[in-house]
Amino acid sequence: MLRVGLERATAGGLPGLRGARSGLVTNHSGIDRASRPGPQLLTCSDTVDLVAMFAPEHGLRGTAEAGELVATGIDPTTGLPVHSLYGERREPDPDDLRRLDALLFDIQDIGVRYATYAATLVGCMRACARAGLPLVILDRPNPFGGLSIAGNLPEPDAMSFVAAIPTPILHGMTIAEIARCCRDRFELDLDLRQVLMTGWDRASIVHDVDWPWVPPSPNLQ
Repeated sequence: MLRVGLERATAGGLPGLRGARSGLVTNHSGIDRASRPGPQLLTCSDTVDLVAMFAPEHGLRGTAEAGELVATGIDPTTGLPVHSLYGERREPDPDDLRRLDALLFDIQDIGVRYATYAATLVGCMRACARAGLPLVILDRPNPFGGLSIAGNLPEPDAMSFVAAIPTPILHGMTIAEIARCCRDRFELDLDLRQVLMTGWDRASIVHDVDWPWVPPSPNLQ
């Protein structure tokens, strides 16, 4: 049975971080098998002390349209501050990171290079590397599986927010694998930690997996 990084983390899979003041980069796709949101699970667990959240494109609830700026605010469910990573800034503010002991990342990637969640990941990696802050990736499946690779590599001078990772268009990697690839390719001095999945078959695409599929973007169904 598939167990994603979030589930393993809340079951005690964050050694060395118990009680750590932590931020969480997430959105509506960061759920467990019972469709419970990650912030709820982490605040109710005895793993980390969740003190802030960070929202990518489309916002914490996944309702903002493509290209629509996301505002910083307060999450009405948890009462925690939500810092926008798709507004004036595209990576965490150093002042916000100074209040943390670790930053967690739990977003369902789309599986293609031009999706902006990968760019948000790279921005978080660079910011955490500069701040000397651990970045913990809670892994999730690639919806296209882990065997299909197609498309060109981006030219170095064509890298952008919609071409932020040095991979083919269809890359076949999970979010944790993207993080490892980018750490090595960009030579980041980063304390990168990962809570990997168990029970995932790389040959399986999204509709083959016994898991509640939540479209990561309002334009994907």
